[in-house]
Amino acid sequence: MAPTAPARRPAPARRTAPAGHPAPAGRSPRRFRPALVTALLSATALVTACAGPPRTDGTGQAGIQLSASTPPAAGPIDSFTWATYAEPPTLDYTQAFDYPQNTVLANVCESLMRWTPQLTLAPGLAEKASNPDPTTWVYDLRSGVHFHDGTVMTADDVVYSLGRQMNPDNAAAWAQVFQNVESVTRSGPLQVTVKLKQSDSQFPQYMATAAGVVAARAGVEAAGKDYGTSGGLDCTGPFKLGSWAKGQSIELQRFDDYWGTKAKAGKAVFRFLTDPSARTNSMLSGEVDGGYLIPTESYDRLRKSGVGTLYFGEGLSTVNVNVTSTQGPLGDLRVRQALSLALDRSGFVRTGLAGAGTVTGSLTTRAAWAGAPDDVRKAAFEHLTPTAQDIDRARELVKEAGAGGRTLTIATSTIGQDVSLLATAVQAAGARIGLDVQLRTIAPNAFTALFTDPKAREGLDMFPETYYDSVTDPLDLLANFRTGAYQNFAGHSDKAYDDLVDQAVAEYDPAKRAAVEARLQQTASEQLLWIPVAEWPTALFLNKRITGAPTTISYLYYPWAADVGAAR
Repeated sequence: MAPTAPARRPAPARRTAPAGHPAPAGRSPRRFRPALVTALLSATALVTACAGPPRTDGTGQAGIQLSASTPPAAGPIDSFTWATYAEPPTLDYTQAFDYPQNTVLANVCESLMRWTPQLTLAPGLAEKASNPDPTTWVYDLRSGVHFHDGTVMTADDVVYSLGRQMNPDNAAAWAQVFQNVESVTRSGPLQVTVKLKQSDSQFPQYMATAAGVVAARAGVEAAGKDYGTSGGLDCTGPFKLGSWAKGQSIELQRFDDYWGTKAKAGKAVFRFLTDPSARTNSMLSGEVDGGYLIPTESYDRLRKSGVGTLYFGEGLSTVNVNVTSTQGPLGDLRVRQALSLALDRSGFVRTGLAGAGTVTGSLTTRAAWAGAPDDVRKAAFEHLTPTAQDIDRARELVKEAGAGGRTLTIATSTIGQDVSLLATAVQAAGARIGLDVQLRTIAPNAFTALFTDPKAREGLDMFPETYYDSVTDPLDLLANFRTGAYQNFAGHSDKAYDDLVDQAVAEYDPAKRAAVEARLQQTASEQLLWIPVAEWPTALFLNKRITGAPTTISYLYYPWAADVGAAR
């Protein structure tokens, strides 16, 4: 559920920081609401219902050209090397909620459904998904799919793999996706049936993320507690896990028995380069061939280098200030409003995002609403958080709240200037309106802990987060403010909001669901549950050796490295 910072970053999100991103089970059950769709749905129908916005090249408000893709590879290549900003703490798919894990894992482990480079839903390990009634999803599996250990995938492996997500002992990051699942059973040698407690429009969408990954039961059980940190992963992807030099790199090797189109590269090597300058220099020198999450301070340098091409694509990402505690001054809405009004969003986009972004008062991206009716989309973006600075009004709010001179603490990190400069911008905003905002530096490799460990957030009031949507549905982000949700770190609880989330989840009709989500967006904005700052596209650099990687944020769940090959 981003890094430079996650969904999500994290980015179920986002996204630096993890984004997207599901939450632990144990939340109160949803009230049942009959779905309108009861007919059998083929995978084609599912794509129509859950498809993301159409992707066409275009120039955004920031003047950044969004590319739908990079040129297809001209042929195979022996290997390529990729830069990542941090080492994955594990490659266990149940914990794959952040950029470092998913960037690697998407090429090794596959899900029942697949997120395409166009951010639409397509068949994955399941060749068909059917919805015979509102509380039943049936997945018909592909035949002859081999795991990396040579065994053939069966329905039993699927039942086991999804069961690991639901097992409370595993504390899965994606457990929230399964909170409405009654059972997962084998209904045939190559068929799995999921029974829901009630209608759930989100569950079938998340089967294209790490929540829907299938691994070989025998391999997972043999690895035991070491699964994801050593040895093989026993999945089905176009690459299999090779060597893992802790603190340095991960090597993936082409899986020649892959059921789909074989990877063009024989090997993909991921190097962990936590220092932004080191990442950039490695690309300029040819030490690595490319990377996602390019440091914003390097955009211009890479553009002008002549050694490769800097691309931008749809990111489904918003940069926000995550409010992690309301025990102090931020418990007063007026203080949150004051900080938001004092924040120089335009200055941050210009410097922190190197101009490659758009100021926003919305927590969700406009692209996430592309499938909604025009009137619903308009309602979702009316009267949101003001984005223009108003220092005088901000000072008045601080005075009204009696918060003058109070201290707030925000996390910062050297992950990239999008994180460090946003933290500094918040500090500067506080200083102008009578608040004492202190910075606490978090190491790049420790930033992810802010999303998983309450102790890591102790003493913090907020931190910069780039949240990425894991599905093209605004609820991916908006559900974070439901009581008990994974990223509801500040403990917000509002029964009316919870009821709206339940309504949206239970509604299979995309247009009707979007209308409910528009009300959620308005409420989240009125309460300023996070402070929205900017929309931010995905950045990708490829040198002249390679091409083929998708430009969109699909790389988190799509086997993108298999498309990378020789540029000429």
